[in-house]
Amino acid sequence: MSNHDRAQTVFVSGGSIFITIAGNGPPVLLLHGFPETHLMWRDVAPLLASEFTVICADLRGYGASGCPPSARDHLAYSKRAMAAEMVEVMAKLGFSEFMVAGHDRGARVGYRMALDHATAIRKVAVLDIVPTVTVWDRADDRFALAFWPWLLFAQAEPLPEKLIAGAPEAVVDEALTGWGSSATVFPPEIREAYIDTLRSPEHVHAICEEYRAAAGADRQHDMDDQISGHRIVCPLMALWSGPGAVATWYAEEGDRWRYGDNWRTKSLVMPCQEATSFLRSIPPRRPRS
Repeated sequence: MSNHDRAQTVFVSGGSIFITIAGNGPPVLLLHGFPETHLMWRDVAPLLASEFTVICADLRGYGASGCPPSARDHLAYSKRAMAAEMVEVMAKLGFSEFMVAGHDRGARVGYRMALDHATAIRKVAVLDIVPTVTVWDRADDRFALAFWPWLLFAQAEPLPEKLIAGAPEAVVDEALTGWGSSATVFPPEIREAYIDTLRSPEHVHAICEEYRAAAGADRQHDMDDQISGHRIVCPLMALWSGPGAVATWYAEEGDRWRYGDNWRTKSLVMPCQEATSFLRSIPPRRPRS
């Protein structure tokens, strides 16, 4: 991020969330994936800051954000809980309505925000995902071998926590280079920042709890919405990398993103750039009642 960003910790009912905020204009919340932090947006946020107020947040359990206690049901780390927390953060900053773009885990929080908090979300862009329930329904050997955190981190504690703590550098390096990115994309200081999170037993446990929630509570929440016909009513864009798994494994699901009535999808080499265009191109509108 630039020297003009303002960093702060926002205290909410569930704990604390670290953010940076920059720019002026309509508010845009950017949410990262695993194993990243708000730093993943370091090259994207400046593109938006001239037109928008850009808030980059560390998700609950990641980066410099807090790690509230969990329970056997893992609901504290469900996307529903994380979505509600981000809406509270934005309200604390004075934004009752805003746009959100998320990648990976952050995209899952983003679409849950659009489903659960329709009056707050003006637009949502989700990068490199299909709905969580779709992932589990379509999981096969390719998924198990490529996206190992879904299976490993969801195991009962303390096995994944101990494995991650034993080799945080290996976990980050595999995630950063094994899913289609070049190692040159991540400067040493960024790599080190991501590794630092995984050196904290508290954060490692929180991240595993988030993956455990994805295997249980998040999946059930998605199923409930599908059964009830509950849908996203604000403008939705689903983007994925052309050579990535969503395009090659889940093309059908990506092309008819299940939760939106007012959506478009696209397979791209640079989905982050297209997401910024989406935020600019469609006039914000209030969700239908």
